[in-house]
Amino acid sequence: MLNLFIHPKRIFLVLFVCFLAFSIWIYAIPFFNPTPYSKKELHLVAEGRLVWQKYNCHTCHQLYGLGGYLGPDLTNVYSRTANNEAYIKGIIKSGVKQMPAFEISDDEMKALLHFLKNVDATGTSNPQDYQPEIIGTFSLEKK
Repeated sequence: MLNLFIHPKRIFLVLFVCFLAFSIWIYAIPFFNPTPYSKKELHLVAEGRLVWQKYNCHTCHQLYGLGGYLGPDLTNVYSRTANNEAYIKGIIKSGVKQMPAFEISDDEMKALLHFLKNVDATGTSNPQDYQPEIIGTFSLEKK
């Protein structure tokens, strides 16, 4: 009797239906969880990510602790400074120490600032605040 239910075609069908339901659920999440950003702002964030990639910022800088080690982690750079946009624009346009000055257009700068603002709002980056777990994940250390 048990052999009747453990047929390979039925197992495949059940797994396929589960996969299909999960896929639909994953793609439906944005429709049920509205974002605080407008479509224009989301477009600017996406363009900013492309600017980040175009100028290879990730080779020297980190986001969320991932990336190069030559420059500082920029995950929370937007909220670290008082006059954040002017400060970030000045650093990018003039360069400092080992960072070259970039000739970046105003549209690219606006998109990059939106990207950095979005990254800043989504997490923290100080690796010293996180403790590695035995299972390969990290937990936030309470101070």
